[in-house]
Amino acid sequence: MERKIESSLLAWKNKQDRMPLIVQGARQVGKTHSLLSFGKRHYTNVAYFSMEESQEIPAIFARDLNPERIVRELAAFSGTSILPGDTLIIFDEIQACEPALTSLKYFCEQAPQYHVIAAGSLLGVAMKRTKFSFPVGKVDMLHLYPMDFEEFLWAMGQRELCALIREAYEGFTPLALHETALDWYKTYLVAGGLPRVVREYADTRDFDFVGALQKTLNDSYIADMAKYATPQETTRIMAAWASIPAQLAKENQKFQYRVIKSGARATEYEVALEWLRAAGMIHKCVHVTEGKLPLSVYAQNEAFKVYMVDTGLLCSKFGIAPGVVMHTPHSFDGFKGALAENYICQALAANGITPYYWTSQGKAEVDFVFQDRQGNIIPLEAKSADNVRSKSLRSYREIYEPEYSIRVSAKNFGFENGIKSVPLYAVFCVTV
Repeated sequence: MERKIESSLLAWKNKQDRMPLIVQGARQVGKTHSLLSFGKRHYTNVAYFSMEESQEIPAIFARDLNPERIVRELAAFSGTSILPGDTLIIFDEIQACEPALTSLKYFCEQAPQYHVIAAGSLLGVAMKRTKFSFPVGKVDMLHLYPMDFEEFLWAMGQRELCALIREAYEGFTPLALHETALDWYKTYLVAGGLPRVVREYADTRDFDFVGALQKTLNDSYIADMAKYATPQETTRIMAAWASIPAQLAKENQKFQYRVIKSGARATEYEVALEWLRAAGMIHKCVHVTEGKLPLSVYAQNEAFKVYMVDTGLLCSKFGIAPGVVMHTPHSFDGFKGALAENYICQALAANGITPYYWTSQGKAEVDFVFQDRQGNIIPLEAKSADNVRSKSLRSYREIYEPEYSIRVSAKNFGFENGIKSVPLYAVFCVTV
């Protein structure tokens, strides 16, 4: 399955000042498959090493961090010739071997002729837990998220539909295949973007198989929680993770610790939430008091919403029958609104956008606000198909007079009165 990260990987390969690359992302988002596929397409051979699968590999880094010696011993271990420029070296699950992470500094300084990519799903957690020595300034970084809706459509053989959606977005002209695209969007809500699940749906078109696999993957996420946490912290991490559907289903979606457990306090669960964020399993959307530049200055970090890394996992955890999502009228009421907001946050994050949300004295709320490259603060609001009037968005526009606003809904494309109408299926087009 084609992933957008390949273009970024190719740009990294061709850089004159290329440094070792670290690809981060949650478990099961496709890091290993993407790197192996890239290596096989663009290199003569690939030397792949998982730091979790053999004690001998970490032992190679224990003696010293001389890159030439390490390369010779890795080549002997794998029986693979490792040649500068012709071989892609992959260190997978690098958080399991701190010396391997540190070695990237020396590959950068002493052996830049080797093409090295490291991948880690719990690297952020491990660094916080064990105070890893991170090679600051000596590595390039990329983050891989679940497949976005466009990548999902590619996997379903709908590349031409993607092209039509992008054309409609560029001109904000109605899309003739609007209802077809909405049907695919609802399919994506249920299936999500974890590559194994997408492949399962592409092969079977059966949501029973999809649901069973999603439950298995959720269990594997839970199993990971004990790797870099104490038993007490693991219990709290699991409780915080389990509470997310309830957090999103309530009318006020601001994260409330009492939803985790009656009487729960921030001091008990802040570490658990930070673990989930560092593991790439959640997105935090922080409240801002002003729609002014820069947004980070006006962030209230104690007030935030939490979204899951994948809308399919959220749908699975809601326990919703796929038919309810697929065949009920377009609406943002209740859980469908929560799924849609999670989907939008997921799409924005995949495009490198850091979203916040804005409220005004409890009277108005805009679901997402973000900053574009020109320095504009753009409000984005999600509304139902039957009611796109918004007092909150109007209030925001009157106060801050943004360059333009975005309203995401089940309506077709349009642009009037400074508001861009973006259909739900076209959020992947929103970039900065």
